Amino acid sequence: MPGDERVLEGVTVVELAGDVGGEMLGKLVAEMGADVIKVEPPEGSPSRAVGPFAHDRIDANHSLTFWYYNTNKRSVVIDYRTTRGCDELGRLAASADVFISTLAPPELQALGIEPDGLRTAAPQLVVVSITPFGLTGPWADRLSSDLVGLALGNPLNSCGYDDHSIPPIRPGGDQAYQSAASFALMGLMLALVERQGTGRGQLVDVGMHDCLAVNGELSNPYWFYPKALVQRQTCRHAQPTPTQPALFRCGDERWVYFVMFVGDQKQWEVLLDWIDTKGIAVDLGDPAFADPAYRQANFGHIQDVVEVFFLLQTAQEAYHDGQARGLPIGPINSPDDLLCDEHLLARGFFVQVEHADVSPARYPGAPFRFSRYGAAPLTRAPLLGEHTVEVLGAQSMSPTNRGGS
Repeated sequence: MPGDERVLEGVTVVELAGDVGGEMLGKLVAEMGADVIKVEPPEGSPSRAVGPFAHDRIDANHSLTFWYYNTNKRSVVIDYRTTRGCDELGRLAASADVFISTLAPPELQALGIEPDGLRTAAPQLVVVSITPFGLTGPWADRLSSDLVGLALGNPLNSCGYDDHSIPPIRPGGDQAYQSAASFALMGLMLALVERQGTGRGQLVDVGMHDCLAVNGELSNPYWFYPKALVQRQTCRHAQPTPTQPALFRCGDERWVYFVMFVGDQKQWEVLLDWIDTKGIAVDLGDPAFADPAYRQANFGHIQDVVEVFFLLQTAQEAYHDGQARGLPIGPINSPDDLLCDEHLLARGFFVQVEHADVSPARYPGAPFRFSRYGAAPLTRAPLLGEHTVEVLGAQSMSPTNRGGS
C-alpha cells in the first residue's frame, strides 16, 4: 500500500506562469506533493479571466479554467513589474528549489530577470523556462499560441477529416501547451535527480515549438524514412494513403471506433464468429473470404455488413462484447459520459473538492499513481493573493509593494 510520503514532499516551487503550459506543470508537481507558490500580478493571472465561471460569477476567483489548472497551489501577489516587486520575486525564487517561468526573453529582459542570474544567486535552484520557441534562436522573441504552435510544429497537419477541401481542424484541450508541460515535467524531474548527486541546479529550457516538432505522431517517421507526406483522415491516424473508415453507428445512435484488420486471419475469424451471433454473416463465410487478398478486394462489402451488425446493438454492448473477444473497439465518449464511466469510478478517479462559497465540485484526479508514495489530497485553487501574508509577511500588503517602484 502507498505510504503517507509524497513524491515531491519538501520541494518548494515558485511558479510565474502566464499560460496553460506553466500552470499545468505547476499543477502536476503540486499534486505530487510540492509546495507550489503561484506568483500573480495585482490583477491576477490571465487564466483567472478565462471562462466559464462558477454560477456565472465573472471575477478573478470563479474561473473554472483557473480552478482546474491551479489546484494544490498557494497564491502570492507581487507586482514584479516594479523595482521592489522584482527584487521580492528574486528573493522568493532564491529560497525555492524550482522556479517555473513562462515569460518570453523580451519580458525577462524588461524586468531585468535572467534565468542564469537567478541561479547565480541560488546555485541549487532548478529554473524551468517554458516559452513558445525557447530562450535562444532566431524566433526566440516571437509570439505564439496553442493553435499557432500546433500549426508550426506540424501536429495540426494530421488533424481533420477525409475531405481535404476544408482546412485542418484544431484539436481541443490546449494540446500544444499540454505537450510543453509534459516535456517540461520530464526535464524538471531529471534536473532534481541530478541535483541529488551534485547539489547544483540547472536551467531547463523548454521550447513549445521543439516539443511539437517531435510530437507529430506518424508524420515524422514517414517523412524521415520513405519521404512520404501523411494525409489527415477522419478519426484515424494520418497515413500517406487513405485507410478504411473506423467509425460505426450503433443502434442507440452512439458511435464506436473499430479498426478492421481484414488481413489478420485470427482477427477475421473472431469477427466473423461475432457477426454470426446476430445471424447476418450472409456470404462472409464463403470459402473465398478465407483468402486475405479476396477480403481486401471486397472490403466495401465487408464494411456494409459490419455497419448493419453494429446497428443491431448498443455502443456499450458492442464495446464489452468486442473487448471480451479480444478485438480493438471502444465507444466514442463525450465528457459527460466519462463522469459515469464505470472504470474511472471504480478507480476513484474523480475527486470532490470543497470550495468556500460554492457547492463542492468534482475534479479529475491526478494522472499518475505510485505504489510507494501516497497522493496529495486535491485542494481548491487559491483565491487571488490568498497566501501573500503567509508567504511574504505583513509588509507585502503595503500600498508601495502593491504598485509602487
